[in-house]
Amino acid sequence: MKITDRAATDSAASEAPPPGRLRFAHVALVGKYQAQGMRDLLADLADWLQLQGVEVSLEAETARNTELFTYTALTVSELARQCDLAVVVGGDGTMLGFARQVAQHDLPLVGINHGRLGFITDVPLGQFRQALTDLLHGNWVEDTRHLIDGEVIRGGRRIFAGQALNDVVLSRGATNGMVEFHVEIGQEFVARLLADGLIVASPTGSTAYALAVGGPIVHPGLAGWVLTPIASHSLTTRPIVLPDSEEVRITVVSGRESAANFDMQRLASLLPGDVVCVRRSSDKVRFLHPRDWSYYATLREKLHWYGGGA
Repeated sequence: MKITDRAATDSAASEAPPPGRLRFAHVALVGKYQAQGMRDLLADLADWLQLQGVEVSLEAETARNTELFTYTALTVSELARQCDLAVVVGGDGTMLGFARQVAQHDLPLVGINHGRLGFITDVPLGQFRQALTDLLHGNWVEDTRHLIDGEVIRGGRRIFAGQALNDVVLSRGATNGMVEFHVEIGQEFVARLLADGLIVASPTGSTAYALAVGGPIVHPGLAGWVLTPIASHSLTTRPIVLPDSEEVRITVVSGRESAANFDMQRLASLLPGDVVCVRRSSDKVRFLHPRDWSYYATLREKLHWYGGGA
């Protein structure tokens, strides 16, 4: 991950930067349109952005479901080609879904939190004007995160492929039986596990499902993954942090109705003998954060680490 503090190199920008110094000319808005009050919020945000001197477009599904037709509506592919910044209003799930779709286009993303946690939609709803003023005029912290590429191999043939920003989760179905996994990293056998499931999570996903089942938090500056068992039959089976430079191959040895989930959105049913291959993707997501953004401050706030410190 590359982290660059643009505030340090653009100290001339102030709370009210002079006109004519906008870094972005065309901003896309994407919203969690099911959320209460989203239409008014997006309308307010779009009007404010236009007053700053930028062209504003809405993602087509957002425009259709909120009935905001004042601004141009673009499909995701059109938006990725024509806009130079996207502002996503919603929770982390909204950001995950959109980020996967535009990762190939190098489109920078900003997240305004209208959800619960907001690890990657980190601009507080009541502070979007100041945060976006800074961003529009070049004051930001940027970090770049690789996606995960995954595929399911059955009988030597690929039957499914997907991408994830958070994690690839292998889990048992509705039956009570556990799933047995054969795990290889690179060319080396690692373990044979009996568990309810197995998670391969990126640093972004280390604060999601993997954290809920006892995995470690991985700083997004590390080029690694965390492999975390879900309710392992053996108490000695522990999460392990891996370099993301090697492919992870997980074979389903036994287990009925198991499945592979990609960011808990795309699902592939698995049979004994299927192999799930996970590798680092060449596709990346660019997140822009407010100039005072801190990963550790995000953890303190979202995980309620209030003890100690100033």
